[in-house]
Amino acid sequence: MGKNTVVSFTKPEGFEDELTGLLRVGAQRLLLEAVELELDQFLAMYREMPDGEGRRAVVRNGHLPEREILTGLGPLGVRVPKTRDRTGSGICFRSSLLPPYIKKTTSVENVLPWLYLKGISTGAFHEALAALLGESAQGLSQSTISRLKEKWTEEHDQWCRRDFSGHRYVYLWVDGVYFSVRSDDAKQCILVIIGVKETGEKEFLAIEDGYRESEQSWLEVLLDLKHRGLTVSPRLAVGDGAMGFWAALAKVFPQTRTQRCWVHKTVNVLNNLPKSAQPKAKKALQEIWMAETRENAYVAFDHFVATYGAKYPKAVECLEKDRDELLAFYDFPAEHWQHIRTTNPIESTFATVRLRTAKTRGCVSRNTILAMVFKLGQSAQKNWQRLRGFKRLADVIHGIRFVNGIDKRILQQAA
Repeated sequence: MGKNTVVSFTKPEGFEDELTGLLRVGAQRLLLEAVELELDQFLAMYREMPDGEGRRAVVRNGHLPEREILTGLGPLGVRVPKTRDRTGSGICFRSSLLPPYIKKTTSVENVLPWLYLKGISTGAFHEALAALLGESAQGLSQSTISRLKEKWTEEHDQWCRRDFSGHRYVYLWVDGVYFSVRSDDAKQCILVIIGVKETGEKEFLAIEDGYRESEQSWLEVLLDLKHRGLTVSPRLAVGDGAMGFWAALAKVFPQTRTQRCWVHKTVNVLNNLPKSAQPKAKKALQEIWMAETRENAYVAFDHFVATYGAKYPKAVECLEKDRDELLAFYDFPAEHWQHIRTTNPIESTFATVRLRTAKTRGCVSRNTILAMVFKLGQSAQKNWQRLRGFKRLADVIHGIRFVNGIDKRILQQAA
């Protein structure tokens, strides 16, 4: 038989050659490593949050039952890790790569930015995607992937020019997502705004490059939204207290109420306390924002001030300066409290990319990482659920007053 002879044969049913078996093992390992990295980044977000007994608030808790994902190499068995929230506040790990409903691997366009931010270099994409996507990965050379990234940048530019005329958003969630790229002296800050419509659907309003969350950066973003048709003031904006956003908001939408994020505030307050005092302080803070009424929250608030004011004045000052903004949620429907007390819509969406600075540094430009965050955000948005109690949004728009989360008209009728 000559050396150029080609021998073909029909693969018997149920037969799997050794190479295919190796590829299947490699694909499973790639999925496992990617999801484990995703979990590590999620746990890192809550590493400094103790529960009532001084332990880590969020910890690993085994795996979900094994299920099959259809890939280019056929079905692969996967077991997604799960977490336990010891505080009972609803913090839960959800893999963006392998969400519960997924039955087959997603499209190339959704996987590429995810893999890139997970540290897989452009040159290694083809091998990784060939195992995951089979025929869908054909033709993905390094130059093709580079052109795709250019396309994402163009899509983001077009997205940033869309018209908001006729749209109204009731609540806003705002935050800055930081990355270190190349040799920049300052971290790149991606300014993110998510809004919810009267119908309860959430969507990104802005994903923009900014500078240290400065007032000027946020002012430019808000003025641009207003220029493109977002002329009606949202009823409430939720965010961290350290941003220049609030000064910018007062200039562009002065009628919008402000709500400080309790997750950010809790971390900031606890940072001013010794570790030995943090568990009890954490519980005392929870008693404030978990209080059934504003009056009870004031009582818990004053108790915290009296307990820690003498020894830890910085912690108390950090809390007291935002007293009214921390309790604004009591003037809105109780059904919405779990959504508007924190910036969780942003935190959960970017949990997998917020801490990616180590592997992206030196290989990603500012424009590229902005396009990546945009693509990841667009992919995540497709899977968002409507706001709980969304029918109450119409009441908020029409100016119905709520007292401790209850429609004031109902209280008057009961009286």
